[in-house]
This record gives sequence, structure tokens and C-alpha cells, in this order.
Amino acid sequence: MSSNQVKASHILIKHQGSRRKASWKDPEGRVIASTTRESAVAQLNALREDIINGKAKFDDVASHYSDCSSAKRGGDLGPFGRGQMQKPFEEATYALKVGEISDIVDTDSGVHIIMRTG
Repeated sequence: MSSNQVKASHILIKHQGSRRKASWKDPEGRVIASTTRESAVAQLNALREDIINGKAKFDDVASHYSDCSSAKRGGDLGPFGRGQMQKPFEEATYALKVGEISDIVDTDSGVHIIMRTG
């Protein structure tokens, strides 16, 4: 990992407004098509609270709930630099300290919480 890169894990919940309405959990996109942004945010906020309160581990939650294929790695996206992720995701990740978890981040993919890991 170079000095201008960060490392992060995330949990993505897709919704009706997501650019790609399918995921490893929902290949036909049936659940995603009926999920409003508001319900995706509510689900993600509840998951975030469980993680912050120590009731759940970030990687376990990501493996079970994230719509991203990184779920199989506990949400780990590995290292990335500027310009490699959607702008809101990149800005949120660079603003975090290592170990911190973001509030809800909106991108064209859906809604995320991000944990900076490096």
C-alpha cells in the first residue's frame, strides 16, 4: 500500500435508486427493486448501531448483509487511491481515521457505511 492510499471495508445496501439492481444476495434484483432508499438507510443505521455498541462485528455484518461482492471478504476492499472509487465514497474514507466508521454515505451504488482499516 503506498502512502497516498487508504484501506477500507464497507457494507453496501442497494435500493430502488441504485444503478445496478442486482447483487450476489439478490441476483434477480427482486428485493432491491422493492427497497426504498429510506428503508436501506434505516437498515444500515441499525447495523451500524449494533457494530458501534459491540453487539456485532463489522466483518460479520458485512458478510451477511452487504450487497457488495466484497461481503465474502468481510467487506474488505483492500487498498485504493484517489480517483478509484466514487467521489462521495472516496471523500468519506479519506476523512476517517483508521478504525473509525462513517455515517451513511450515498453513492450511485446505494448506501454504505465505511470502516477505514489502513
